[in-house]
Amino acid sequence: MVVAGRRGVLRFAQDDRLTEQKAREANYRKFILDLYHATPVSGHAWLHGLKAGRMVHVAAVDAPVTRADVNAIAAEVWKAAGKGPNSPQRPAVDVLGWEFALELNETAKEIAAQARVDAAFKKIPREVLEKKAVEQGDVQFFELGALAVDTKIKKRELTLTLSEFVIPLDDVPTEVRSAIKHWSQMVDYWAVDWNFKDDTFHNQWQSYRTRKNPKLELSVKHEYLETGKYTVVVKVIDILGNDTTKTLMVEIK
Repeated sequence: MVVAGRRGVLRFAQDDRLTEQKAREANYRKFILDLYHATPVSGHAWLHGLKAGRMVHVAAVDAPVTRADVNAIAAEVWKAAGKGPNSPQRPAVDVLGWEFALELNETAKEIAAQARVDAAFKKIPREVLEKKAVEQGDVQFFELGALAVDTKIKKRELTLTLSEFVIPLDDVPTEVRSAIKHWSQMVDYWAVDWNFKDDTFHNQWQSYRTRKNPKLELSVKHEYLETGKYTVVVKVIDILGNDTTKTLMVEIK
């Protein structure tokens, strides 16, 4: 009886912790939805809110949004579309995340398009952690950008060139937008990891603007000491403070 009692106490303790965790997750999502001016909804596994006829997904704090997440979100949007007052009239969703898996900014839209879902991917800004910014209503959710990088290999030398970078112009303040004459002006700085090991991005080279030299280098060369296949990751930080990545597979012969 004593053993059974102890098991019962342990089970109740675990249930309490699970209940507390669910309550924290619900409060967190409601907090983000309020800042995004979306209405919380229930009854879904991947969809947490509704705004302007679009469903809203709020990603967890400690995990990046992945391809698998996008597939699951798109599938549930289709199930929810046109099914009631807390559902969109058409398959559309805004995905809010702290981090996105490498290059998901490009592949995610393709995944959503294949599922015939109108999807927008937006970063949850760090300002949500600042009490003053929240109180003043200075929190903005910016859509992910798209990056194009050209590669050229000559013997063991790899040349990377930024050929295009696009972010939604609606996210750029009007006074800043009018001053932009070339897409490169939307790049604050960019960095390269020449041998990404599928773990942490290592900033092995970067180009950034300074007051003395406001011009950004758009091309860089790197010589590899050994032949082989390499994963190269290019990261761009735009003028809004958001990062966009591009993963490249190169073979040095």
